[in-house]
Amino acid sequence: MRRLTLQERADWREKAEKLGFVWHSAEGEPYWDETAAFAFSMREIEEDIEAGAAALEELCFDVVNRVVTSEELLEALAIPRPFWQEIFDSWQRGDRNLYGRFDFAYDGKSPPKLLEYNADTPTGLFETGVFQWLWLEEGRKTGALPKDADQFNSLHERLITAFRNYRDGAPFRLHLTCASGSAEDRATVDYLKECADQAGLETIFLPVESIGLSSTGQFVDLDNAPIETLFKLYPWEWLMREEFGRAIPGSPTRFIEPPWKSILSNKGLLALLWRFHAGHPNLVPACFAGEAAPDLGPDYVEKPLYSREGANIRIIRAGVAAGTTDGPYGAEGFIRQQLIPVPDFGGGQVILGAWMVASEPAGMLVREAASVSDETIQHLLCMVY
Repeated sequence: MRRLTLQERADWREKAEKLGFVWHSAEGEPYWDETAAFAFSMREIEEDIEAGAAALEELCFDVVNRVVTSEELLEALAIPRPFWQEIFDSWQRGDRNLYGRFDFAYDGKSPPKLLEYNADTPTGLFETGVFQWLWLEEGRKTGALPKDADQFNSLHERLITAFRNYRDGAPFRLHLTCASGSAEDRATVDYLKECADQAGLETIFLPVESIGLSSTGQFVDLDNAPIETLFKLYPWEWLMREEFGRAIPGSPTRFIEPPWKSILSNKGLLALLWRFHAGHPNLVPACFAGEAAPDLGPDYVEKPLYSREGANIRIIRAGVAAGTTDGPYGAEGFIRQQLIPVPDFGGGQVILGAWMVASEPAGMLVREAASVSDETIQHLLCMVY
């Protein structure tokens, strides 16, 4: 694993915007960055990243299997009681999941270490599945990259296959939704809609604010047509606490991601993974705040059970607060995770995002920032091997 310095394409911004990638920069700083890329060996990809992600997915399934039958664990995760049966039923039915992203600290020498699992509403799909791949193809054609350069990136094809297999090949109507106001969220949903279209599904987009509820408790669209299957780029923890979400338990609507994914999108997952699989090479010691954790060490990070984009993170060094981030989260509780070194290859701390589609490794992206908690200046870098 090594960082490469490259010449960015002079017209990449125009090409991005033509494809709808309009959030490529923020506050004058590039979010997408072509001045650097990361190269990996085939061994690092196959034996460390792919194998590590696949192993962690199996550990996550073990945690879900334990949580759905444990009131103690459901309470520890602060999941509202009215949703307990819905989560159990979803797991027992075998409701299929679509995608997620493991965020790793990885230096190419030691096994990748799980920092968190974005299991419910991760973004970055379009950047990986489309723009990153187009960058590679153009680089090979122009000679900016070696002709045999490749990517660990089957994201687009796997998403199409996952939609096609969602009901064992049977066609169905899929509604897709997200909240209004975020160009990135809407573009992510539009990209998934395109993948579902290519899989042969009938698709309909509507903002989450436009979803209706019939007198019989059926979710409906603007034409009062029943919503049988809904992809939602909208967090389960929000739905579970909103008045409209009270109609979900017992609803005939099937959700992507399914209710059982709310267990994996909870930062408490990190504590439970370590509780049940302590010492696994891809895990970092973690516990619920207040628990005794002799293997945590004096330096750790506190993360809310529910949080977004690095909000309400506290860094503790030798028992003293060394840094915090603002945000509205934390009322439900915190976990503590050992503070581990995050590699810096000369451009900032590097987080590797490993994508899972239908629980299979499907590709990755690389983010680089001054610190892992600084969401405002992170760069999304290209990847090649």
